Amino acid sequence: MKRRLTAAIGIASMVFSVAACGGSGDDGGGSGPEGFKGQTLVVWTMDGSAPEEWTKEVQTAFEKKTGAKVEFETQKWDGIQQKVTTALSESNPPDVIEIGNTQTPAYAATGGLAELDDLKKEIGADWTPTLNESSIYEGKQYGAPWYFANRIVIYNKKVWADAGIKDTPKTRDEFFEDLETIDKKTDAEPIYMPGQNWYFFVGLLVGQNAELVKKEGDKYVSNLDDPKVGAAMEIYKKYASYSKAPKDKDEATPQQAEVFAKGRTGAFIGMGWEAATAVKANPAIEKDLGYFTIPSDTPGKPEGVFLGGSNLAVAAGSEKQDLAKEFLKVALSDEFEGKLAKANGVVPNKESLQSVLKGNAVAEAAAPAASVGGTTPLIPEWAAVENTPNPIKRYMTSVLSGKSPAAAAKDVEGEINKRLAQEN
Repeated sequence: MKRRLTAAIGIASMVFSVAACGGSGDDGGGSGPEGFKGQTLVVWTMDGSAPEEWTKEVQTAFEKKTGAKVEFETQKWDGIQQKVTTALSESNPPDVIEIGNTQTPAYAATGGLAELDDLKKEIGADWTPTLNESSIYEGKQYGAPWYFANRIVIYNKKVWADAGIKDTPKTRDEFFEDLETIDKKTDAEPIYMPGQNWYFFVGLLVGQNAELVKKEGDKYVSNLDDPKVGAAMEIYKKYASYSKAPKDKDEATPQQAEVFAKGRTGAFIGMGWEAATAVKANPAIEKDLGYFTIPSDTPGKPEGVFLGGSNLAVAAGSEKQDLAKEFLKVALSDEFEGKLAKANGVVPNKESLQSVLKGNAVAEAAAPAASVGGTTPLIPEWAAVENTPNPIKRYMTSVLSGKSPAAAAKDVEGEINKRLAQEN
């Protein structure tokens, strides 16, 4: 699960050269149950996404419904962008492909994905809007939301008890008060918050209704100088004020869960799988682990979060587009969407299915924020901005080191604009 979610949210450099393949959607043998018999659909899923029992049950249901067979081919995340790019440009691509949610618009822009507006109307009326957003490009549906995950607060119950804190916070201010209490009443570091936990920052931007880019004429440019962005960074700065973590490192350098595992930290904000990382580093910490949804400034409303996850898409060059849509109807049905969410502990594509997560403390903490979450800009040009060295991270370190958000934004906006313009 760690590899899967890290890859889904950690967008690497993507070079897209997919030609519009001109798939007609003609299934060769005709559409409908009789026309589908004897055909085989090829579906690419990523390593760790589709449990074996789930795939077997989906295969059985799909074959019963259509008379066709489905072959699942598991792909590794390493190098997947180029592999998908190449596959979509060929004359015989896989029919259905799992794609990282923030990568979907870039593939759609090349003409490599088939439109799925009709599928959305038929089975997607109650897809959670925030989860479906990444499947839309220029007003058209090019994917279907599959599964998602987001950051939560992972805390040390013993540290909180030592500080005399009995309940988890319901608002951001209460959270800060708890961190202050831990600081005053214990020897623990209240929270581990490195200066460049940039996906947490993206969530704060979502919570402030702030955008990282804006459109000027026909091109996108940096929007870091927006006061809303500055407000989100000030919130981040307050979190960081309770931490001794380095200002110029991210949550993986060192791995924050391993720092937390030492038992001298009150909390950290991370992905659910990081709890397992902490336990692996120190099994004794497991009994003290607790989880809660990141609180916002409004009681009962979660903080904005970055939504990482995967969509399912149909290749534009597939000659079995109608059959591919039948597969999506099966795989994304309430039955199988619910089973996948329960098996993997991920957020399903409908709020009505979140009940299947009951008993999974990590997933229960993550699910409430899905409806208020968001992503990085859903434009093909954005991928280049996140390339190392990420200028947004430099902006964050500058603010934490004393610069005003406006001054820090000015320092990096030229580089961001250069990358958005695809200039070398």
